[in-house]
Amino acid sequence: MENLFANTGIGKHIIRVHHWGVVLPTVEKAEAFMDMFGLQEDYRGHVDAYDSHLIFTKHGNGADAIEFIIPQSGVLTEFNNGKGGIAHVAYLVDDIEAVSEEVRQMGMELLEEAAVEGTEDIIVNFIRPRYTQGILVELIQEVGEINYNATFTSRQEAREKEGK
Repeated sequence: MENLFANTGIGKHIIRVHHWGVVLPTVEKAEAFMDMFGLQEDYRGHVDAYDSHLIFTKHGNGADAIEFIIPQSGVLTEFNNGKGGIAHVAYLVDDIEAVSEEVRQMGMELLEEAAVEGTEDIIVNFIRPRYTQGILVELIQEVGEINYNATFTSRQEAREKEGK
């Protein structure tokens, strides 16, 4: 497939749009949105770094995935005065550390000092929106297979079982 991104700067590392992030206050609101538009769930997960449950929709055939972010605590619970909304666009990149270094060399800051674990299959970081015309941009690198059996609490339960 032809790469539609520039072969310079950050663009040379982008593989494709990974998803659009949408914050909603409850799982029920995310499920209602999915029902309304006939979106199919792909998988669920939890991101410890931002204490948020996630529901990813299926993608393909010209449709991007949507990541519904349901914050359990922290700053995301106040996103758009607690009502939620479109939060970010996420790009799948080939090497998140290389992209992060290029971003820093361009004089921009990332949200995290180093990439953090997202769901079990990805690591992530964000370019602060003050550098990207007000749009929060998530950078994603795949580091494993999607765990289709994951639940919102499965990683926490596994750590507790291991005594961590």
